[in-house]
Amino acid sequence: QVHLVESGGGLVQTGGALNLSCAASARTVSNYAMGWFRQAPGKEREFVATISWRGTTYYADSVKGRFTISRDNAKNTVYLQMNSLKPEDTAVYYCAVARTGDIVVKTPAYVYWGQGTQVTVSS
Repeated sequence: QVHLVESGGGLVQTGGALNLSCAASARTVSNYAMGWFRQAPGKEREFVATISWRGTTYYADSVKGRFTISRDNAKNTVYLQMNSLKPEDTAVYYCAVARTGDIVVKTPAYVYWGQGTQVTVSS
């Protein structure tokens, strides 16, 4: 069992920035891809970004060029730097650990999930 704890969410104005962190309880996560997803009220959970165990990254079109995912395997932590935030980025953000080391975008490919952190972007 791997426990994930997200932090760094909050309230920010349009155009602002936040840096989310996700700390994992096990060092084995360094062998697996990790991802960030988000869920807005009344909407399905959607993919945001993923990073493979080697550091290869992939982003949803809606965040490409604004968000950056990174990982520090020594700290068992994955980050999501979010710049140029928009009101439509408002959601609960979740981090997750995949079943594979390669980048994956589909929710069922992820086996462990954090509890989420709220991000609210005011207009």
